[in-house]
Amino acid sequence: MVNPIKLDGKQIGLRAIQIVRDGRTILDIPNTDIQLGGITACIGPNGAGKTTFLKLLHGLIQPKAGGSVNYADGIRSALVLHHTPMIKASVRTNIGLNGLRTPSNDEIDRVLQEVGLSHLQHQPAHQLSAGEKQKLSLGRARLQNPNVLLLDEPTANLDPTTTAQVEAMIQEFAASGCDVLISSHQLAQVRRLADSILFIDGGQIIEKGACAPFFAQPQTEAAQRYMQRERAAD
Repeated sequence: MVNPIKLDGKQIGLRAIQIVRDGRTILDIPNTDIQLGGITACIGPNGAGKTTFLKLLHGLIQPKAGGSVNYADGIRSALVLHHTPMIKASVRTNIGLNGLRTPSNDEIDRVLQEVGLSHLQHQPAHQLSAGEKQKLSLGRARLQNPNVLLLDEPTANLDPTTTAQVEAMIQEFAASGCDVLISSHQLAQVRRLADSILFIDGGQIIEKGACAPFFAQPQTEAAQRYMQRERAAD
C-alpha cells in the first residue's frame, strides 16, 4: 500500500517490498528510504525491475502483504510510462485526460503551447509520432500539477532532436520544483540530467548516491560490472 507518513522532506520509505510474478521475484527491497531532489536516474541492466519499481512508487502495483510504500506527506506523483496508450480522440482531448480533475481550456491551451503541440491539437492522438506522443504524455502530466514526476525511458527510440526537446522538458519540470525520477539506459543522458543515482540490479537497490561520485567510482561490485559493460558497449 502507498501511505502518507511523517518523513523528512521529500522522501519515500520502502518497507518489506516484494513483487513476485510467475514465481520470479521482480523486486526485493527490505528497507530503504529514497531522498528526492532535482533529477534522480534509476539505472540498471535490462530486466532489473526499473519499470516495476516506478509503477510501485505510483501505486499501480502493490507489494506482497506486509510491504508498504510510504510517501512524505504532501507528495503528488505523476507517472509517464514508455508506452502510454492514447484513446481514439484528438490531441486536445487526450492531453486533458488526467484522471484527477478537468483542466480549464486556458490550462490546456497553455500546456499545448509549452509542449509544442498546438498546431496538432485537433489531430487524432493515436496517429502521432513517438516523439509527439511523448510530448503529449508530458503535457498531460504537467496538467496534474505533480511535485514528483516518474518517467520510464522517456526518450527511448526517439531521434536526437526530439530527445533534446524531451530532455529540456524534464529539466523544466525540475526547475519548477517538481522532483523527477527517471529510468534510463542511456548513460550519456544520465550524465546530462541526473543529480543522483539509484542503481537497481536483480530487483534490489544495490547503490544510491550523488551522480558524479557514482560515475567516478561505483562502490559495489555489481555497479562496477554494470558500468564496465555499458562503457564497453558504447
